[in-house]
Formats: sequence, structure tokens, C-alpha cells
Amino acid sequence: MIMQCLGAMCGAGVVKGFQPHLYETLGGGANEVASGYTKGDGLGAEIVGTFVLVYTVFSATDAKRSARDSHVPILAPLPIGFAVFLVHLATIPITGTGINPARSLGAAVIFNRDKAWDDMWIFWVGPFIGAALAALYHQVVIRAIPFHSK
Repeated sequence: MIMQCLGAMCGAGVVKGFQPHLYETLGGGANEVASGYTKGDGLGAEIVGTFVLVYTVFSATDAKRSARDSHVPILAPLPIGFAVFLVHLATIPITGTGINPARSLGAAVIFNRDKAWDDMWIFWVGPFIGAALAALYHQVVIRAIPFHSK
């Protein structure tokens, strides 16, 4: 996770170095909740967007699926890429599509203006909740693994 955050900072720095005017004009790629939406709307968009992506990854790469499911591992990138595309279509107008806390952090660190930090919690809390819900849903509902009580 630390390396992913450092990589995001390096990537944002490279973009700033190559396109400084465009970088400043577009807000450094930093995520924020768009005007007309509440912080709750932004948080909800990040939770749902991350849930869709993580659930798709789990479903497309689940090694326990049987042959009758016609699961071909080599095709896993297709539904994952399609999920990323759909999540972007839905959430770019609301939050700029975070769904990856490291990417949001990298852009905010390099841009380093108040607007980059105002909503940063949304781009950490939302993806963690969405990913946790997707993992829980996949384990408990899809794989039908019951909770064991003592």
C-alpha cells in the first residue's frame, strides 16, 4: 500500500512536470465532490463504485468456480475493465472517480491545495467500506459460507 501511494505521487509529479499548465488548469487530478452534490453523495458514490469493482474482481478471478460456470481465467480482465469503465461513467460527475485511495492521495500530495484535501476522507473511507462490503458479500452470499458460532 505504501509503494502504491508513492507510485501515485511519482505519477502525479511526472504529469505536473510534463504538462504544468494543463495540470494547474485541471486541478492536478485531485478528487473532490462536485458542486451540486453533498459529501454523503460523494461517499455513497465511492462506496458503490468500489463495491462494483471489487465484487467484479472477486467474481472474475474466483478459483472455486466450477467448470460448469464457463469460467475462463484468461478472460478475467474483460469484466474487470468493463466494471472500471462503468464505474467511471457513473462517478466522474460526482467525485472524479476515486475508487483507489492511493491515486487520490498521490494527486492531492502533489497538487497540495486546500481543495485537494477538503474531501480526502471520502476517498479513503468510501473505498475501504465498498471493498469490505464486496468481500463480505462474496464470502457470505456468493460462496454461501455461514458464520460459525461457538
